[in-house]
Amino acid sequence: MKIVRNAIFLMVLLQATAAWSWDDGDLQIWHTEQQEFKINDASRITLEEEFRWGDDASDFYYHHYDAGYLYSIHKNVDAGIAVRKIFEEKRREFKEETRPALHLILKVSAAGWKFEDRNRIEHRFVESSKDYGRYRNKITIRPPVQWSRFKLQPFAADEIFIDLDKANLSRNRLSSGITATIAKNVKAEAYYLLQSTKSSGVWSDLNVLGLKLKVNF
Repeated sequence: MKIVRNAIFLMVLLQATAAWSWDDGDLQIWHTEQQEFKINDASRITLEEEFRWGDDASDFYYHHYDAGYLYSIHKNVDAGIAVRKIFEEKRREFKEETRPALHLILKVSAAGWKFEDRNRIEHRFVESSKDYGRYRNKITIRPPVQWSRFKLQPFAADEIFIDLDKANLSRNRLSSGITATIAKNVKAEAYYLLQSTKSSGVWSDLNVLGLKLKVNF
C-alpha cells in the first residue's frame, strides 16, 4: 500500500508541475508599454510595464514594472541603471522578483545600417529561491529602409542569457519585426520572438507574438 500511495503522490506532483509549465512550442502574447522622459541632452529616465499571456495566449501569468536612468557617455555609448519588479505565476500563485541591473549600450551606423549592442548585468532576487547574477547581450540590426508616412522599418535581433553562478548559456531570444512612427513622440513595434530555454539539460521553445508602444516626453 505504501508503494501505491507513493506512486499516486508522484503522479499528482508531476501533473501539478506540468499544469504550471509551458509546453514546448507554446504560443504566447507579450505586450510592453514604455515611457522615456528627457532630462537634458545626455540624461533620461525610462519606465516600462509588460504583460504576458501563455498556454496558447489564454493564461495571464506575468507582469513587470521597470524604472531606470540612462546617460549618454558618447553619441555611440549609453550607460545606465535600472530596477525591475516582477510578478510571475508559478504553481498556482504569483511569485515576486526584484531585479536590479546595469546597462552598457553601444551603437554604430555604417552605410545606413544601424547596429546596437546592449549589455546587461542583472541580479535576480526571486521569492523562495536562491538569488543569482545573469549576463544578457542583445544585438539588434536595422537596415537603411523605411516605408510609408509611418516610417515602417524592419529589424532583427538576438539576445543570449548567461547564468553567472554556473557560467552557462541558459536562454536565447531570436526575434524579428517592424517598427512604426505613429506620431512625433510615439512609436510602435510588432514582432515575432522565438525563445529557447535550457532547463535540466533540455531545451524548450516559446513562440511569442509581441507588441510594444513607446512614448517620448
